[in-house]
Amino acid sequence: MRLKAMLVGAGVLASLVVGVPSANADEAFYSPPSPLPAGADGDVLKSQPSTYAGAKATRVMYLSRNAKNQPIPVTGTVIVPEKTWAGPGERPIVAYAPFTAGMGDQCAPSKTLAGEGGDLAAGFQKQFVDTLLGKGFAVAQTDYEGLGTPGDHTYVMRLSEARTVLDVVRAAQRLPGAGLPADGPVGIAGYSEGGGAAASAAELASDYAPDLDVRGVYSGAPPADKAKLAKSLDGSLYAAFLGYALIGINAAYPESKVYDLANDTGKKFFEDAAKTCTMGGVMGLMFKNTKTLTKDGRPVAEYMTQAPFSAIVAENRIGTLKPAMPVLVEHALLDDAIPHEHGRLMSKDWCGKGANVTFRNLASFPLFGHALGMLTAKNNAATWLGDRFAGKPVTGNCGTL
Repeated sequence: MRLKAMLVGAGVLASLVVGVPSANADEAFYSPPSPLPAGADGDVLKSQPSTYAGAKATRVMYLSRNAKNQPIPVTGTVIVPEKTWAGPGERPIVAYAPFTAGMGDQCAPSKTLAGEGGDLAAGFQKQFVDTLLGKGFAVAQTDYEGLGTPGDHTYVMRLSEARTVLDVVRAAQRLPGAGLPADGPVGIAGYSEGGGAAASAAELASDYAPDLDVRGVYSGAPPADKAKLAKSLDGSLYAAFLGYALIGINAAYPESKVYDLANDTGKKFFEDAAKTCTMGGVMGLMFKNTKTLTKDGRPVAEYMTQAPFSAIVAENRIGTLKPAMPVLVEHALLDDAIPHEHGRLMSKDWCGKGANVTFRNLASFPLFGHALGMLTAKNNAATWLGDRFAGKPVTGNCGTL
């Protein structure tokens, strides 16, 4: 009965997210110049007008760095609302770290936000951006590494995602004609994959991007511990996300040779996952158990405790560096994709390092608690960041964790 309810609920959830994008993207834009030009992190390589109701949107390709600290091209969107900024000082820029969009290039948020490509879940992405724009914030949205641009997407890989999030703000500040301040206030927000990317950016900002005036970071439902994620996602409704993470490891750390672990069924699983957007991955790969995908019949979680994966898992754990700015972390108690303990323990780790952290539970739902948690998260993120831009003090609640 529970399986039936989940499948019916999945159909209902999909039907709630309206607006299947149908326009075609300018694919030539996503081909980076070769060789890649020299430049500073965040430099804009090229740009073109994009589409977003009630705002001036510009698609950008900019320089960033991967997990090996090598320069890479990344795409995204800079969106400036027509709404006048009514707050104090200059208009803030919020780096929006997208939640799981999928692995196929057609899923890149810079395409789906403009009504090009993607799947039904792209509507959730737009709702989060709309909420930020509604506060008068400019939004700098990254596609991350390998989503739209050549190569596989380095899904939930900490260093790459942190850098691409921070560098899209620099790109927005340097974008000709955007009218955004070069040294104005900055916020960061993301949920799910984006919550992990935002949290990672919070950790790296003071060292990687000390030029950015980051006033606060919102992290919703962050996948902080990849070893725990390998266990919880295996065989679940969201098994595709584990496949995405393994593709991400292989892309960021090719020496790991993830695909060498796979049997023929596993290779087909990776091949299928790499082409999907969120809903296609969830519906097509649900309940896959990784012990049926490996050559020796062991689940993927067992490999995460041995070399070379143990070192990769350790490098990608979030909570090891103290954020220099206030952070709000939220997580639903009944999150069915990324267990609640990820956000709580990450916050507790940060608190132990003296960070200014507020942790709160999101509204919980008995089914699809992860996806539905975003409906509350977007409003909380926008309101909390607005308070930071207004200069309101926040002391955190580490004593309650």
